[in-house]
Amino acid sequence: MTTGINFWNHEVWAFVVTMFYLFAAMILANTLRNTIKPLRKLMIPSSVLGGILLLIVSVIYKEFSGKPMIPTLTLEMLTYHGLGLGFVAMALRNIEKKQDKRSRSGAFDSGVTVVSGYLIQAVTGLVISLICYYLLRSFWASGLLLPMGYGQGPGQAYNWGHNYEALYGFEGGTSFGLTVAAMGFLSASVGGVLYLNRLRRKGILGESSGFLENDVTAEQMGGKNEIPLAESMDKFTVQLALVFIAYIAAYLFMKAVDLVIDAGVLGNFGFNTVRPLIWGFNFLFGTLFAILEKALLRGLHKKGVIKREYTNVFMQNRIAGFMFDLMVVASIAAIDLSAFSKSEFIVPLSIICVAGAVVTYAYLRFLCPRVFPNYPHEAFLSLYGMQTGTASTGVILLREMDPNFETQASDNIVYHQPWAIVFGFPMLLLLPVAAQSITKGWITLGILIVLFAVMQLIVFRKSIFKKKKT
Repeated sequence: MTTGINFWNHEVWAFVVTMFYLFAAMILANTLRNTIKPLRKLMIPSSVLGGILLLIVSVIYKEFSGKPMIPTLTLEMLTYHGLGLGFVAMALRNIEKKQDKRSRSGAFDSGVTVVSGYLIQAVTGLVISLICYYLLRSFWASGLLLPMGYGQGPGQAYNWGHNYEALYGFEGGTSFGLTVAAMGFLSASVGGVLYLNRLRRKGILGESSGFLENDVTAEQMGGKNEIPLAESMDKFTVQLALVFIAYIAAYLFMKAVDLVIDAGVLGNFGFNTVRPLIWGFNFLFGTLFAILEKALLRGLHKKGVIKREYTNVFMQNRIAGFMFDLMVVASIAAIDLSAFSKSEFIVPLSIICVAGAVVTYAYLRFLCPRVFPNYPHEAFLSLYGMQTGTASTGVILLREMDPNFETQASDNIVYHQPWAIVFGFPMLLLLPVAAQSITKGWITLGILIVLFAVMQLIVFRKSIFKKKKT
C-alpha cells in the first residue's frame, strides 16, 4: 500500500505560508504608507518598507524561538527567480522605438555607466582594503567584493567571497561578501529615499507619485490586434505562459553551458569564473530569450501563421511589477549581517560599505544630468538602485518616479546588459589576480584606475568630442 502526502503536513503549506508573510508585509507597509502622513512623505517604496518590517519581525522571532521564521533558502530562490522573471516580462513588452538620438543610445550609455560604477566601487573598495591590510592586517583584496555585492548583488558577492575564502585564504570571505550585498540593499533604500525626498521638496515629485492611474483603458488591457481578454484561455494566463517559456529556454541554455564546463573543456577557469557568471546572469539570458520569443511571435504574425498579437504591454508591466515587488521584499527579509559579529571585520566592512554608497551616489548625481538630460531623475533612481542593490531595486525606485515605465530609463535597465558585460569583463578577470598577493593587489588598483579613465572618455564622449559649431 502506497501512502501519499497528507494535506495537513507542514511541507504542503510551507511555501504558501512564506508567500503569506511576504504579501502581508507588503500590504501592511502600503497601508502604513498611505495612512501615516510623515511616513508617506518619506517616499519609502512599499516593498522596501515591507521587507524592513519582515526583517525586524524575523529577527525577533529567531531571537525567541532559536529558528528562522522563513527559510533563508526560500527567500534566496524568490530573490533569484523574481529578478529573472521580472526582466523577461519587461523584455516581452512591445515598446515604441524612440526617435531622438540620445534615447537611442540610452542602453549603450547605461551599460558604460554601470561599468563605470563597478570600477569606481572597485577602486574605492580596494584602496580601503589595501590600507586596512597595513593597519589591521585584514585581507587586502576584500574591497573588491564591494562592486560584487553592490553592483552585482548577493549571488556574485557569495561566489567571489567563497572563492576568496576557499582559494586565497580569506577566512570568513563568504560571510563578508553576503554582508556587503546586504548593506547594498540598505544603501539603495536610504539613498533612493533621500533622492526622492529631495525631488519632493523641490516640487518635482508629488506625494501621490508612484501610483498607477485608477482607470485602465481598453487599449491597455487589449488592443485591436491582440488576443481577447478571455476565451478558452485567459489573456493574463497567456502572458504568464510567455514569460515562463522564455525563462525556461534561458535555463536550458545555461544548463547546456554547464555541461560543457562539467566536461572540463574550460578547466578551472570554467568552474571558478564562468559558471558563477553564467548562473548569476540568469536575468540576462532570460532577457535574450524573451527578445527572441517576441521576434518569433512577430514573424509568425506577419506571415499570417497567427492572427493576433500575443503580448500586452500593460499586463507584462504588471507581471514585472509583481516579480520585482516580491523580489525586493524577499531580498531585504533575507539580509544577514553576521559578518559584523567578527571584530576584525567591523572596521573594514563599515568603511567599505559607507564609502561605496557615498561614492556611488555622488558619481551618479554628477553623471546623470550630463549623460541622460532628457530623464536625469529617472536615470539616477534606476542606476543608483542597480549599482547598490540589484536591477529590481532600480526598477522599484524608478517606479516611484515613472510608475507606468514611460521613460527610456526602464528600457535601459533591460537592454544595457550586453554592453555592461562587454565593457565589464576585464574587471572580472582582475578579481582573482588581486587576491594572489599584496603586490598584485596594487597592480590591480593601477589597472582599475586606467580602466575607469577609459570609461569616462566613452561615457562623456558627446561632451568631450563635441564638434564646435562654425
